[in-house]
Amino acid sequence: MKKLLLNILYRLEALVAATLLGFLARLRPDHSSSVVGIFCRIVGPYLPVSKVAYRNLELAMPELDDATRKQIVCGVWENLGRTIGELPHIADLQENTPSGPGFEVQGAEYLTQQAEYGGSVLFVSGHIGNWEMLPPAVARHGVPFASFYRAAGNPLVDGMIRSLRNRAMGKMQVPLFAKGAKGAREALAYVKSGGRLGMLVDQKMNDGVEATFFGRSAMTAPALAAMALRYGCPVIPGYVERLGPARLRVVVEPPLELPNTGDKRQDLQNLVQTINDRLELWIRKNPSSWLWLHRRWPKNLYR
Repeated sequence: MKKLLLNILYRLEALVAATLLGFLARLRPDHSSSVVGIFCRIVGPYLPVSKVAYRNLELAMPELDDATRKQIVCGVWENLGRTIGELPHIADLQENTPSGPGFEVQGAEYLTQQAEYGGSVLFVSGHIGNWEMLPPAVARHGVPFASFYRAAGNPLVDGMIRSLRNRAMGKMQVPLFAKGAKGAREALAYVKSGGRLGMLVDQKMNDGVEATFFGRSAMTAPALAAMALRYGCPVIPGYVERLGPARLRVVVEPPLELPNTGDKRQDLQNLVQTINDRLELWIRKNPSSWLWLHRRWPKNLYR
């Protein structure tokens, strides 16, 4: 009986999701972005999870006043809503459009270099701007990369999201590795065989490496740094700037210099810290562009 009720719930949720996505897909990309963005900006700050965002801002940037924090939290919700609203349109966004919906790539020369060299590459980013634009934008420059993903609780909804992501990648299909031990093993083998992998490394990992983030101790996922040092493959940082409704700039930076102190543990620590510092730099440029809605620091700092 419990399983039957769960299946009914899944189907109802999937029906709602399909209806919403279908409605958004029929809108212009910039209108779809604005509809969901404005809705989330109005509703999101009243949800309980916004308390986490306010506390994160207190911890990370204590110099901000209450009004500024409120403005940032509203912006966080608007960016998240716009990212959702743009998801059905990612596949159709064109590069270097003179105005309106579309995207541009800054630092495309680093992608061209990697396409020419071949071999394993690791791309590192965070939940900044519309992070869903990263894989298809990079793929269009000849370096499609596999990704980790966290499956939605409803498998029917998860299938819809994966379908949209696959559509955005077009003919350049790459694996999606589920988060967890099995996915980690598969990703490691993929990189070892010469594959390219992208990771968002801005969320807390309880059994990760202790590093600093905004001047505070933060457990950080070490997998990307460990793979880079193990296989000596380039690590390319990048993120997405929001220029307007469904108008995005993908910023690709030069490959990071891999540490080589002779101490493997220290090298891992150094690379993890370098990545955290880069994420912090990006976030400080526009705090509203980052997803502040998860507990990034130790539990005892949240009341």
